[in-house]
Amino acid sequence: MEHQQIEYKRDWSDEYIKWIAGFANSQGGKIYIGINDNGEVSGLKNAQKLLEEIPNKVKDILGILVDVNLKTKSKLHYLEIKIEAYPYPINYKGQYFFRSGSTKQEFKGASLDKFILKKQGVKWDGVPLPNLAIKDLSKSAFKYFKEKAIAANRITTDDAKLKPIALIEKLLLHTDTNYYKRATALLFHPNPEKYVTGAFIKIGFFRTDADLIYQDEVHGTLFEQVEQTMQLLLTKYLKAFISYKGLHRIEKYQIPEPALREAVLNAVVHKDYSGGAPIQISVYEDKLMIWNDGQLPDDWTVARLKSKHPSKPYNPAIANCFFRAGLIESWGRGTIRMMDECRSENIPTPSFSIDATEFFVTFKFNNLIQTTSTSYTKLTGTTADKILQLIEINNTITMTELATAIKVSISTIERTIRRLQELNKIKRMGSDKIGNWLIQK
Repeated sequence: MEHQQIEYKRDWSDEYIKWIAGFANSQGGKIYIGINDNGEVSGLKNAQKLLEEIPNKVKDILGILVDVNLKTKSKLHYLEIKIEAYPYPINYKGQYFFRSGSTKQEFKGASLDKFILKKQGVKWDGVPLPNLAIKDLSKSAFKYFKEKAIAANRITTDDAKLKPIALIEKLLLHTDTNYYKRATALLFHPNPEKYVTGAFIKIGFFRTDADLIYQDEVHGTLFEQVEQTMQLLLTKYLKAFISYKGLHRIEKYQIPEPALREAVLNAVVHKDYSGGAPIQISVYEDKLMIWNDGQLPDDWTVARLKSKHPSKPYNPAIANCFFRAGLIESWGRGTIRMMDECRSENIPTPSFSIDATEFFVTFKFNNLIQTTSTSYTKLTGTTADKILQLIEINNTITMTELATAIKVSISTIERTIRRLQELNKIKRMGSDKIGNWLIQK
């Protein structure tokens, strides 16, 4: 039966040299000539002639060597062509093919770029980037990096004193050809989208998959994108549940903050930036989903992400800088940490899903977390003070619920809310039905 490394052909055609190129560009394999699709030997009349012709044609067209063997079964001759996996790209008259399952596919566009880089042992974020100069980079991004790296004890105080050009060389973001790497633009340029399409983050709140209520875009260096995304998610998109232990105020979100930060960091660091699409974070009433162009290392499964695994960053240059800044670890523990943080808060662990080019992380909210009526018995102060206290407890509370809890009329609530908005004490995010309140700090 045909599969990833086996192909059957009843007769020979020079067109099958494309299949040989596909095997050479993948994991290698075997092509049998003179066997039908069911794996039954049908025989080959010109087997002896092809035994000599095929290796020469493959060598002339592809520039590689294949092993062709004459086989016999029930007095019927057939050929076995053995193809090794090659460490460099093999092209058929300028085209690049690969084996996918039991089919032959052609590399084109971004997938061709990734394939050639992989065969050359180069990662996308390590490719030289013309027209990027040191004067184009953000001083504040370097300051942020140094402060974080010093605090994490991952660079020396001497390194922290280096000028940007020397620090970039220290971080291996400079190539031997006197260019800066693509990672440099993403990490330290104030507008990386000038060089990399889709290098930003989109966040949206959805009632349903087709009903977008409100949205934001986050731009800037990758460091800035992480910080601004976390701030938006925690202040605008997620509910905060407030409780008190003595005089100490305890604030809990629908997702533990460390788990959410780890998920955002993973999306930013491991994204395939050649895809041209931004990272997309979709928030619903019952879940949060993070999508990005990305893929696991070869032969990895989702199950492996849930157990101890080595660190194999998709963008090693970017990952190294985030590690030096103390934002990530280098042991491949990110996904495990997400799950551990959720378990510690009795919240469902995130799910991971992936296909050839997309990666999803989904957090389901624990709907058992509710505001209790006992919280309302501690309300003090004026009507405005009580409204602010209730919003801290539940930032999606309605006008009717406020009136019931405070024991005043809805018109009083409406009048007080308008006054609080005029004083810039609170802000309404989204629609009246689906939105939430934001207390201005």
